Amino acid sequence: MKPVTAIVIGAGDRGERAYAPYALQHQSELVIVGVAEPIQERRERFAKTYGLTTEQQYDTWQTILEKERLADVAIICTMDRMHREPTLKGLELGYHVLLEKPMSPDPQECVEMELAAKEHQRLLTICHVLRYTTFWQAIKQEIQDGAIGEVVSIQLNENVGNMHMSHSFVRGNWRNSVESSPMILQKSCHDMDILAYLMDEPCERISSFGSLMHFTEANKPEGAPAYCIQGCPAEESCQYHAVNYYLSEAGRGWAKKFVDQGTDEEILAALSDGPYGRCVYQTDNNVVDHQVVNMEFKSGATAMFSMSGFTHDNTRIVQIMGTKGDIRGDMMDYSFTVNDFVTKKAREMKLKETASGHGGGDFGIVASFLDEVRSFDEGGTENLSSASISVRSHLMAFAAEHSRQHGGAPVEIQAYYDQFAAQPQYLKGYN
Repeated sequence: MKPVTAIVIGAGDRGERAYAPYALQHQSELVIVGVAEPIQERRERFAKTYGLTTEQQYDTWQTILEKERLADVAIICTMDRMHREPTLKGLELGYHVLLEKPMSPDPQECVEMELAAKEHQRLLTICHVLRYTTFWQAIKQEIQDGAIGEVVSIQLNENVGNMHMSHSFVRGNWRNSVESSPMILQKSCHDMDILAYLMDEPCERISSFGSLMHFTEANKPEGAPAYCIQGCPAEESCQYHAVNYYLSEAGRGWAKKFVDQGTDEEILAALSDGPYGRCVYQTDNNVVDHQVVNMEFKSGATAMFSMSGFTHDNTRIVQIMGTKGDIRGDMMDYSFTVNDFVTKKAREMKLKETASGHGGGDFGIVASFLDEVRSFDEGGTENLSSASISVRSHLMAFAAEHSRQHGGAPVEIQAYYDQFAAQPQYLKGYN
């Protein structure tokens, strides 16, 4: 089997650590032949790992895409607001594209990319990795096998975890919706997508409530400086004290997201004036720290989603209620229980833990994408997270945010989609 060749655009956390490593463990399936990354240190580290020459390294997406196609696929992992242009240009050049989620913070751009993939007859797969985990696939199989009858309602809780919340969405790259995207899109488009995947039918209307309630200056400890390292009077009592957390055993893993070696000296230097050293009550964050979403699907089935940054754990907990039974599960525990209303018996399902990120979803989506690329010219079918499928779950997130900003008013999903599909701009502005 001839390996698929790929270029990687954006060698940050997801590009370098989530998807590209598949090539290291499956060299007969995937070979990386180029990288575009503006940060020299990251670019050179990536090149060393994958044996790339100087000629195979580029500092911008424009330079790697300015000539003829260099590989079979492009893996695009730039920041959210930089997805549209390289995706459109890559599709135009003939690349099949694996695109990190979310597609874009702009619903118009999401629809444009979907239409462009159809126009150029290329695969555009969005990294909704949860669909590719053993946990969600096993639950999906139980539903398809009729284990709980017809699905009537789903409750899905995303426990973000208080320290994950503070790291990524108060101090980190996704703290401000103007710079990245709203919380419901950035963190929870996975969840909108999983609900659509489990229901397997269109979501017709949606409403939402939520706010930024805690991480505001009004809750700042008296006398707290702008940076924790400057001597905060609440050092011993504040759970978010940057120095205490990032030098702890639990926090060092998160620290490696913004430092290379993870030494005490390196971490302290980064905390002295970098974003991760800020007081969580004095940043420019504006994304919600809790949100609820209500959905109604075509059959009349309903779903309720709750995201909270105030939990001790970082997991997803689900309850799926059907006419003949229910399913209750915890994603991070790799387990769920099927309760049968007729037999009164409970069946425990304990799944094997996987090595790759997101419960095996990171490698799962790459493997599936490569299969689809190989079979594409032989008439392959639309994949689990193609642009056409993914746009619908993205629109659920956008509609939820629209509802939240308008007092929880319900949004009709099809009408919401139609307003963007009616004015495609994908042939303009990306050359």
